[in-house]
Parts: sequence; C-alpha cells; structure tokens
Amino acid sequence: MLLAEYASSTTHAQAQTALPPVNVDAPTQRPKQARASEQPQSRAQAARRNATAAPPSAPTPSERAAAEAAAQQGAKLGYRAMPSATTLRSGASPLDTSQSVNVVPAQVLKDQLPRNIDDALVNISGITQTNTLAGTQDAVIRRGFGDNRDGSIMRNGMPLVQGRSLNAAVDSVEVLKGPASLLYGIMDPGGIVNTISKRPELYQHGSVTLLGSTYANNRNGADGTLDVTGPIGDGGLAYRFIGYGVSEDYWRNFGRHREMLVNPSLAWYGETTTVQLTYEHREFIYPFDRGTAFVNGAPLAIPKTRRLDEPFNNMWGTSDLVQGSVEQRLNDSWKVTAAYSYNTETYSANQLRITGVNAKTGVETRSNDGTQNSLSNASYGTSYMQGDVWVGGFRNEILFGGEALYRTIDRRDLIRQATASFNFYDPVYGLVTPGTTVSAVDSEQTDKLGTRGFFAQDTFHLTNWLSVVGGVRWMQYEQLAGKGRPLFVTNTNLAGDKVLPLGGVIVKLSDELSYYVSYTQSLKPTSTIAAFTSGFVVDSTIAPEEGTQWETGLKFDVNKRLSGTLAVYDIQKKNVLVLDDLGNGRSTGRASGAARSRGVELDVTGRLTDDWSMIGSYGYTDARLINDPVVGNAKLLNAAMNTASLYLVYDFGDRLPGRLRLGGGAHYVGDRPGDSANTFFLPAYTVADVFATYDTKIDKVPVSYQFNVKNLFDKVYYTSTTGSALNVAMGDGRRISLSATVKF
Repeated sequence: MLLAEYASSTTHAQAQTALPPVNVDAPTQRPKQARASEQPQSRAQAARRNATAAPPSAPTPSERAAAEAAAQQGAKLGYRAMPSATTLRSGASPLDTSQSVNVVPAQVLKDQLPRNIDDALVNISGITQTNTLAGTQDAVIRRGFGDNRDGSIMRNGMPLVQGRSLNAAVDSVEVLKGPASLLYGIMDPGGIVNTISKRPELYQHGSVTLLGSTYANNRNGADGTLDVTGPIGDGGLAYRFIGYGVSEDYWRNFGRHREMLVNPSLAWYGETTTVQLTYEHREFIYPFDRGTAFVNGAPLAIPKTRRLDEPFNNMWGTSDLVQGSVEQRLNDSWKVTAAYSYNTETYSANQLRITGVNAKTGVETRSNDGTQNSLSNASYGTSYMQGDVWVGGFRNEILFGGEALYRTIDRRDLIRQATASFNFYDPVYGLVTPGTTVSAVDSEQTDKLGTRGFFAQDTFHLTNWLSVVGGVRWMQYEQLAGKGRPLFVTNTNLAGDKVLPLGGVIVKLSDELSYYVSYTQSLKPTSTIAAFTSGFVVDSTIAPEEGTQWETGLKFDVNKRLSGTLAVYDIQKKNVLVLDDLGNGRSTGRASGAARSRGVELDVTGRLTDDWSMIGSYGYTDARLINDPVVGNAKLLNAAMNTASLYLVYDFGDRLPGRLRLGGGAHYVGDRPGDSANTFFLPAYTVADVFATYDTKIDKVPVSYQFNVKNLFDKVYYTSTTGSALNVAMGDGRRISLSATVKF
C-alpha cells in the first residue's frame, strides 16, 4: 500500500472516512426537466414491471435500461446540464427555482480531465482559488467569500472534511450560488460546491482506462481506472465498483503524487423505495508545495520549477467516506428522504516553511515545521419531505425537514524547529532532515462545531407563470477552537441560535425563459484556532459572521439544448474575520466591521448546433471590506474582479469510420489581492487547453482514445496565496496525456 511504501522515509499515515451519496436520482442519467413526480427511478421501475408482464420476446429490464442510457448519450456529449435532486433537495427544473445553480456536467469532466476541484470550477463564473494548504486541500472562493475550512464542499448534498473531493468516483460538479444556509446551515454567503457520485446502474457495462502523462520538463506519470456496474438479479438491485490508482512526478523539480481509490456501492430501486449505499477509501501522498515568494510585488527571478523547500515536504494519509440514503415515495405527490454521511481523514505532513527571503543575495530563512497525527471528521444526518399541497385551487410545493452535523478538526502534534538558511539562486537540497521538535503551545490545534436545525420552504404557484417562494430555518450551534498543551488556550467559544429567512419570486416568461428575484441570509461562527483580537484584547466570543444577499436574473433552457443563468447580486456581510500577516509566515485573526460583494455572472452550457457544444462563463465580482479600521476598503484576499472561460467542442459524428471529437478553450482570471492589506497583487492570467477523443471498435470491442494538453502554451501563473507574499501558489506547467479506454 502507499502508506507502507512511504513509511520508510516518513513518520505517519492518515485516514479519512467519506460519506454515502444522498443523491436519489435514477440509476441512469435523469431525463431533462422531469417533474418532481416523475422521478427517474419510477420510470426505471415501470420499465421493469412492464418487462415482467410482457411476452418472452419483449426486452429485458437490463435491455430497456441500456436503451435509455444510449438515448441519453447524445445529450451528455452535448454538455446537457441539469442539477441533481440533492443540491436544492427537490426535482424542480432550474427555471422553477429562485437561486442560481451552475453545473459542470459529467462529459465536461471526461473531456477536460481536471486535476482537482479548483481545475473543474474554472468553468463556473465568479470562482477563484484560495489557500489550499500547499496544494493538499480544496479551497475555493465563491462570489468573494470562502476558505479551506468553511464546510462548503459537499458530496451528494452532505458535507466533507477539508481534503481533496474530486476523484474517479465523481460524476459531475454543481455550485449553488449565494447564501445556502436555509438548506445547509452554517455557511459562508458565497455558496456551496456539491460533487455528485457515480451510482449503480441497472444494465451491465464497464470500462478500463490507462493513461500516461508528461510535463514540459519530462516529469512523467501513469494512472488507471476500473469502472464496472450492473444489476444483481432481476429485483432492482445494482452494484458499482470503481478502482483508481496514480503514480506521477510532480511538475516542479521534485515531488511525487501517489493515490489509490476503492469505491464499491450498492443501490436498490424498488417500486416506491430507493436505497443507496457507498463506501470510498483513499490513500494518498501529495507534494506539500507553498510555491514561490513575491518581493516588491514581483516573483523571485528563478526558474518556475525550482522549489524553495526540500524533497521531504509531503503530506500523506488516508480517508474514508461512507454515505447511505433511503427515499420512500408515499404517493404520486409526496416522498421522504433520509440520509447519513460519515467522513474522516487523517494525515501527517512535513511542512518546511519560508520565513524570509533576500532577493539580492538569494538567502532564504526557513522553519522546519510539520504536522503529525492530524484527524478530521464530519458526522451528518438529514431527513426531509417534499410534495404538493393544493389549497384553494393553488399548488404549493412543500419542502421541510431537519439535520444535524458534528465536525471536528484536531491537529495533534505541531512541529516547530529552526534550520539553517538556504540560497535559492544556488540551491543545495538534502542538507536537512524533517523536523522532530514538537511545540507544545502550538499543538492540539482543535476546531469543533456542532449544529442542528429545522427548515421549511414553500413554492406557492399563483398562476402557471407566477410563483412565490418563502422559507425559514431555525438553527442552533456551538463552536470551540484553540490550541496548546498541557494548557489548552480557547480562542473561540461560541454558542447560539438563529432564524434565517428566504424569499423569492419566479416569473415564467415562456417555457424556455424565467425571471427570478430572491432574498437569502447566511450565518457562520467567526472561528479561529490562533489568537483572535478585538482591538488589542484577545476575545473568544466575537459575534458570528452574518450575510444577506439580494439576487435577480434570468434563467433559460432553449429547446432543451442550451441552458444557463444571468445573475446580478449584492451580498452584505458583517463581523468579518480578517487574517493579518505578522511576518515570518504567521498571522492573527481579527474582526472587521463589514464586507460586501456585488457582481454580475453569466453561465451557459449545452449544444449550439448538432455539431458544436460549449460551456462558458463570465463573472464580475467587486468584493471588498467596508471602512475597515486597518486597511479601509481593501479588496478581499484572492478574489478576482473578473473571471471568464469558454470551451468549445466539435463532434464529427458519423462522417468518419469512428467518432472524432475535437475541443479546446481557455479560462481567464484577473488580478487578485495577495494579502488582506492589498500590498501586492497576483497578476492576471489566461490558460488554454485542448483535447481530442476518438471512439472506434477493435474486434467489435469499443475503444476510446483521448489526447489532452493542459496549459497549452506552458503559461507561468499564480493561483492563490495564504495571505503572505512568502507563500504564493503556482499553477501547473504544460501537461500532455494520452489515454485508452476499453469498454465492455
């Protein structure tokens, strides 16, 4: 196993438990714009019943399911994007909802081969990367807000801990924009990112994929994926097994990424009941790379591949995710869903850290830091009902339920150890070994959050073209954070409850176009493990962050081929947590009075013609503090004012012996503040990618070849910072890959 292999040169392993999918969509891709009462599993069940009653020559249930999947393949290739039932916890069409949900469809992930969630989300407006803990964790900013422990990354509508969430078990990615506290409780006002699992299907099929890759500096890698699914008997039981492994060189001058994934899942699609259960186990080794440093607003004048740390800088660990869900249809109008998720991750990391640089002499001071025995877990359960109630001749779509979450982050042993200086103009690596000195006052870094709540929402249909949405959540929470041993210093100690409203209006201008306006609120405790100051006084009971958003816009779904959203929003946030850089790689937290984010977003995906498909976006985000006593109206850290993306695909269809598809595009990210005080900015960048796929048959066996080039022009670009000019993350260099997939 990976950890056993790595144990000879490092000291610890981690474990994470992942959670089972709550998504109760069909065993095959859901037909587009299905009404809530037309659930995909109901159609699959009906097909199974009809097949049982039909003459012996009639298609079997597996054959019917295979035919349905084949019919949907064209829509997938055309980038048809419809959100799952888990993101908004209903089967309503996007045109009938008052919030923005943007989708990165499954086929886009297959075509673009994103390396992580940040890579996938370049297709969505208003999203940028923030502190990823040296490239080892998901961390994205939505509409100006977010960090790497904000609880915004979901799997099938249930929260994950803070590791990497995009892997071979993920089918698509969805983003619910704006405050999502009505459905998800404690949350930043930017929104949530929901990764959707691949699930068992009722017809037998599978694939094996082998991929080889190389970077521009001849750093190579290989990975393989096995994906098999099908029925077990003829009673509606299905299985799926996904296995994945990768071993590849890091794109800079040293480092290696190794990862293993095992994902078995089961599903039972009964007459009125759907049950799903999944388990996901990962083992991983990631390079722990803080990137480069900026001096006087410019990066160090060294090759982009030259690292400032040591070859032993790695994170290694394991994660486990278990999720289970039951959906019971009570009648044609009502159904109840219950789901549970448990996710745990342990890791250790050697984290040699830069504390100072001299751009003239090349002398760099470093601290030989590390983390050992870190444990994070999240236990989450929810149950909710949805259905229709007719009152006085008017239809009410009702959603109500409750949930509870307990999450803990425990970084057990923190290493702090001085080490000799280093010259990055004439580097000599390997003269130091990983640090071993545990700092008691920095250890036992703990962040515990418990929350529970009840929510209700009513979409009141006044006419066929006018609907009003109203909702409310009551929530209760406790949060404790601090560090140190044997004396634990509590830097956050909060408890409270809150009622949060939601309101909206939806006007159906036509079957393909709707106008909406909405009002939403969010709540998030202002938590920090490090010392938190109010003025010059340490304060562990600072009020929670509260967000309020007004949003309006248009949603369209043209001919069930091209869909998208044009949104205009204004978010106001108070009691904002600000991290100030203290130098030497350290920071402290404080509360600023307020922040706001205003913007315009456009997201479009689908088929332009029978041959051309596209996914594109543009986002304008003006996110800044309001009259902060230290930095005034400074722009928010890592938040770009402009983002844009456009990817096009041309499908040659049946014109060739096989099926050839060519695609490519680029994404743009404007300049972003590198610290809270806006003393330096990361420059804007544009990165281009291309791909080609060719489907054919060899001895009647379907085979697909795919060629990808990421960062086509080998652009040097900088993706985010930790809030310090000494820790500026760098985007990957040019990567070329070639894969072959055998389907059976």
